[in-house]
Amino acid sequence: MINKDILIVGGGASGFFAAINIAEQHPNLKVTILERGKEVLTKVKVSGGGRCNVTHAEFIPQELVTNYPRGERELLGPFHTFMTGDTIAWFEERGVALKIEEDGRMFPVSNSSQTIIDCFINEARIHNVEVLRNHPVISIVYDKNNWLVNTKTNSFTCQKLIIATGSNPKIWNLLQELGHSVSSPVPSLFTFNIKDNRIKDIPGVVAKNVSIKVVDSNLETEGPLLITHWGMSAPSILKLSAFGALELAKRNYKFSIEVNFVNLNYEIVISRLYDIKKELNKKKVINYAQFDLPKRLWHQLVLASEINLETRWADCTKAQIENLVNQLTSAIFKVDGKSTFKEEFVTAGGVNLKEVNFKTFESKLHKNLYFVGEVLNIDAVTGGFNFQNAWTGAYIVSRNIFKS
Repeated sequence: MINKDILIVGGGASGFFAAINIAEQHPNLKVTILERGKEVLTKVKVSGGGRCNVTHAEFIPQELVTNYPRGERELLGPFHTFMTGDTIAWFEERGVALKIEEDGRMFPVSNSSQTIIDCFINEARIHNVEVLRNHPVISIVYDKNNWLVNTKTNSFTCQKLIIATGSNPKIWNLLQELGHSVSSPVPSLFTFNIKDNRIKDIPGVVAKNVSIKVVDSNLETEGPLLITHWGMSAPSILKLSAFGALELAKRNYKFSIEVNFVNLNYEIVISRLYDIKKELNKKKVINYAQFDLPKRLWHQLVLASEINLETRWADCTKAQIENLVNQLTSAIFKVDGKSTFKEEFVTAGGVNLKEVNFKTFESKLHKNLYFVGEVLNIDAVTGGFNFQNAWTGAYIVSRNIFKS
């Protein structure tokens, strides 16, 4: 039996962040990370398309929490303790400058996730954090005020145990054996598979400001929409998938969406079209895209309105104008399945939030057991928010682990 002061199960972002912060404050203690595979920080490596979307430029806690379909209420207090500005400062103090992109996402100036990985590995080395690879945990037992953790390689004992494994079903099973309840995981960030003649031939087209509803539900989002080879993606779809994760799973990812490509109501759009009909009466409808829509998308919506290639505005019937308004403001598309968003896989599910003290991120059921990151039933929309949850939880654990 190998005795350690603090064991951290999981060699990902939240595990390293917690380990480094604890080791900085308590240099005489032995902090050990148990990583199940031969590589560490693998999710960091692929995040943000290999650039690592470290956080998001949202500096108001009340606004930041609205990006978390699960965890919004619980994270408000923690974000008052450590949030975006603190994350930026933490990395800059360690030589990693971050930049803000137009959409608010923040990346290392180097545009490489390796910069973040190198930072963590170097800091772990500086502060004597021990990283044990190929140590998958097979059992966790609480005995006489100590934690007994068995891996396929060794057996460890420690007083303080931090679980930072992310969405790991095997670890969730072990936590259930300890009495914790776990919400079954379902995909949270995914794109929609749609086969429809209106979008079949226009992959790569982006509508900048759309609103989308899931038919027969209260789910609705706004934002950019990307037409892809397999259907639809971009922030409007990803946000819908995150907030609708549980509902869409129940529907087996077969449902209909109503897309308003211009994000304007019916009355405004039909009024404008009749004005355009007068102004461009001798022009062909299909040649003059309106409402700042991409030309290729406008063409498809015009054809779907039963307006042919030669039709001039002056020749449009009332029925054709109404058809066009419907295509612009309430086009129905059938979704038949989902696809994972790039290499990033986020799930809704994890340890029941009611069983965690969010002032310390300590288990309410077991003393000296802590949770950080996606092992909890917390997830966010795309844009750096999931990492911010990881940094915040890990920091708060590091500041409170010897106060309880």
